[in-house]
Amino acid sequence: MSTGGGYERGDAAWLTGLCLSRFLVALVFTSYAAVLPVLQREWEMSAAAAGAVASAFQIGYACSLVGFNLLSDRIGARPAFLWSSLAGAPTALAFALLADGPVSAALLYGLTALSMGGNYTPGLILIAERFPAATRGRATGFFLAATSVGYAGSLFLTGAVLARFGWRAALLVASLGPVLGAVAAVWTVWGMPTRVHLRRAGQGFSSEFLRNPAALLLTAAYTFHSWELLGMWAWTPAFLSASLMLQGQELARATGGGARLSALFHVTGFLASSTAGHLSDRFGRTSVIIAMLAVSTMCSLTFGWLVAAPFWLLLLVGVVYGFSAVGDSPVLSVALTEAVAPQVLGSSLAVRSLAGFGAGAVAQWSFGRVLDATNPGPPYTQWGWAYCLLGAGGAAGLISAIWLRLRPESRRLAGGLG
Repeated sequence: MSTGGGYERGDAAWLTGLCLSRFLVALVFTSYAAVLPVLQREWEMSAAAAGAVASAFQIGYACSLVGFNLLSDRIGARPAFLWSSLAGAPTALAFALLADGPVSAALLYGLTALSMGGNYTPGLILIAERFPAATRGRATGFFLAATSVGYAGSLFLTGAVLARFGWRAALLVASLGPVLGAVAAVWTVWGMPTRVHLRRAGQGFSSEFLRNPAALLLTAAYTFHSWELLGMWAWTPAFLSASLMLQGQELARATGGGARLSALFHVTGFLASSTAGHLSDRFGRTSVIIAMLAVSTMCSLTFGWLVAAPFWLLLLVGVVYGFSAVGDSPVLSVALTEAVAPQVLGSSLAVRSLAGFGAGAVAQWSFGRVLDATNPGPPYTQWGWAYCLLGAGGAAGLISAIWLRLRPESRRLAGGLG
């Protein structure tokens, strides 16, 4: 069922507007990670407390995704995408202007995340509604690539502003992204129809998701992927800052440098998202997922032990890490749109989001706990065990993907390529 008038915008212009909105909204997602070492000293936070602020964002985001995904099934993905994009602007500004300690930061950063989930998975639903299976992987890849560019832009901007004007100004610059992202969202979806997929008899959530092996295994793989990826994203700027401090840089300069270098890893994530979806259209979803998870798991198991290694080696492994940890994300998303019926796609994404971002929240907090347990205090010099914790998630995701590859349900993906 559709509501609303017709619209003439071409696929390329429409997808560009959707990606632009996603890019701008994503500018606030890594702003806290970029300034974390400075805030940890100023607010006298332990690593566990610092990780708890990052986890508050992931918990809020998980709840937001669940709510907006369920709304997408009931009222359509278009209004869910639009309302969320508009709500993100004031909450992002409130976090940048009012956070003054770990408690207020956790509450305001969590509130920011709580408003923004509808800019993500309802966007995926809009893409699934518009693009056929033959090009859906590529379109989804571009959408998630825009997210990676937003993360990179956030780290680069906040790192540059931090060095000259301080952490508050850095957070404020990043928070302007969701304000402009709301404008781009309105432009993109204005005048397009709202589609609500009515369920027929026998197409309930239980039959289409809970008794669907492909959907369950894809959800498991996504959950473990999120454990590894979100933990890596939250702590890598601080890790690179620690490496620069071991080379003699002072805290503020090392923090800005760590943020800007982390942006490089997100740029490789952009390349991964924009290419992996296209590769999965040609070679199959599960093949690409397995390859990316295998490489990212190996990187997780080695990256943290390189904190005092030659910096060229650290960056080389980091670039591969950034590429592989993101590369399976668009493929996992487009595969789920093919594995479940459109009538329950929003509900399926809600469950997946709750599991994935909930796992990411636990990973970010657990990473900080391991840092506290393996170091006498900041500055931290032992990072290997914390990153190995992330690698355990990557390994579990790899097992889930291989299991799916061996099942007949995998042939429903990518037009029979698996």
